[in-house]
Amino acid sequence: MENRLVSQGAELQENGVSFRTWATGKKNVSTVIFGNDKSVVRELPMEREATGYYGVLDPLSCPGTLYKYRLDDVLVPDLASRFQPHGVHGPSQVIDAHLFQWTDSEWKAPALHELIIYELHVGTFTQEGTFRAVADRFEHLKGIGVNVIELMPIADFAGDRNWGYDCVSLYAPSRAYGKPDDLRTLVNAAHQAGLAVILDVVYNHLGPDGNYMGLYSDHYFNPAHHTPWGSAFNLDGPDATPVRNHFAENPLYWIKEFHVDGFRLDATHFILDDSPKHLIQEIAERIQALGGVVICEDPRNDRKLVLPRARGGYGCDAVWADDFHHVVRVQMTKENEGYLGYFKGTMEELLKTLQEGWLFTGQLQRDGIPRGTRAADIEPERLVHCISNHDQVGNRAFGERLNRSISPAAYRAASALLLMDPYTPMFFMGQEWAPSSPFLYFTDHHDELGKGVTEGRRKEFEDFSDFQDPAKRALIPDPQAMTTFSASKLDWTEPERQPHRETLQLYRDFLRFRRANLGDRRRGDWQVDQVSDSAIVIRYRRKSAGDILVVAQLLEDESVIPLQQVPLRLGKGRVWELVISTNDPLYGGKEKARLDPAGNKIVLTGPELIVLCEQGAANPETDRAK
Repeated sequence: MENRLVSQGAELQENGVSFRTWATGKKNVSTVIFGNDKSVVRELPMEREATGYYGVLDPLSCPGTLYKYRLDDVLVPDLASRFQPHGVHGPSQVIDAHLFQWTDSEWKAPALHELIIYELHVGTFTQEGTFRAVADRFEHLKGIGVNVIELMPIADFAGDRNWGYDCVSLYAPSRAYGKPDDLRTLVNAAHQAGLAVILDVVYNHLGPDGNYMGLYSDHYFNPAHHTPWGSAFNLDGPDATPVRNHFAENPLYWIKEFHVDGFRLDATHFILDDSPKHLIQEIAERIQALGGVVICEDPRNDRKLVLPRARGGYGCDAVWADDFHHVVRVQMTKENEGYLGYFKGTMEELLKTLQEGWLFTGQLQRDGIPRGTRAADIEPERLVHCISNHDQVGNRAFGERLNRSISPAAYRAASALLLMDPYTPMFFMGQEWAPSSPFLYFTDHHDELGKGVTEGRRKEFEDFSDFQDPAKRALIPDPQAMTTFSASKLDWTEPERQPHRETLQLYRDFLRFRRANLGDRRRGDWQVDQVSDSAIVIRYRRKSAGDILVVAQLLEDESVIPLQQVPLRLGKGRVWELVISTNDPLYGGKEKARLDPAGNKIVLTGPELIVLCEQGAANPETDRAK
């Protein structure tokens, strides 16, 4: 093998282009070169290596060359194509990754405990829906206080619009969003703006259209393992090494050729692998060796994902902890459908979720299956919290956002709780101004497949009433319709208008407070307690400054909270000063909580989060008594 970056694909060499692919059970494999009119220019027989790969060096090919592989009598795109200019069924294109002029040599990504993540979908984040248009909004993101953007999957897919989880060309930035250098422009501009870039990558399945993997080899799949999308990839059976390489090398490609800073691994519970070293660990090791960060999406609450490898874990950097979203949503909306039915939304659940990081730590579920492991010893930056993400909005029949389901006061309180709790916060695009636009599920498949996907999706979520009621089902936007996609685009005139402007100011101010005052959130430096029937407090103890008290209530209740309770108790000569409230008129509120030192109490009259700072001269004797 020549001096290649990864095992497969077309890569430039000093004396031409190296084409390399892996296939089994073929008599002849060749590279077919096409002209711009899609006519065949020449065909190059590929030599089989001892490892099962096929390769050929073509001195006549160059950047821009279009090609496919012929597997016996079948023409197919390259599984490791770097670009599909005519769609995932068309010819692949040779790309020169070295022409782009990077200016980020001084860039340094934020540390794990500093991450403020902003998830976005390139196609709907802006009206243009392109890589370059994303960069036009970086000043907005910087103004909020975000320092990481997480791009929903951008690997190419069939059609012109898609959530991204139907990707089939894992190495090709989608031509729906621009060219490869447009993605490089986005990353370079992000680094200039002080923003890291994380890619959401899908290594558990491929989309239903444009997936040519089975034509290359049956050994890409292992029928012993099953996923909701069919047989799992062959990560642990015969001929597994090239399959593992195809996935394990993919992040290295994005890091080295696009300078991305890390990855969110989609649905890691369906990356099925019985090898001595799980593919998740192998991927994490490779990414971290290049300075990247690895975040898993996994509903199992499995500590093994983030435990150090020396303690038997995979050593990933963080994992989504969706229990926080579920508990908060159920408490405020009383929804109990589908997977939300596993949660009661009680104060006890909210308290434990904030203390532990997630709710379930091994309890039997209603289906009789235990879920979860303990997390109280896992540092909070390793658990990612949100009150909104693409799944929790887009998997709703009508794609409505949380701010459309609860009162403005409750939305402000839930938002601030996300910003003030000790875990890594993540936002979904637009939530910082409570947008009016939904985020719907959308696709662009051919008619027959599109109908099947629509019906399959409705069956997947049949536990939700909107998918059961025939009258409501008839109103659910068609994922295939262009209007469904268009309706999901953000309206960028909203942040300058009421009431969105006030919500945006809340996000800016609370994040500014977090950065200035809550840099140290290690276990043992804070505690969470319930202080009334509907209120909790998080107390951050600071050695070099007064403590910080976060008092949160998400419900339409009145709470009278005595200050003499142990979680709120102060040393002699010290007082609490209320410094910020979600019900401040600046954020669209009407009545702030009453802090009554004389009456020794705090009074909350509805959903609200307030932050108090401890004031007064330090007294070592009274400090020890606290």
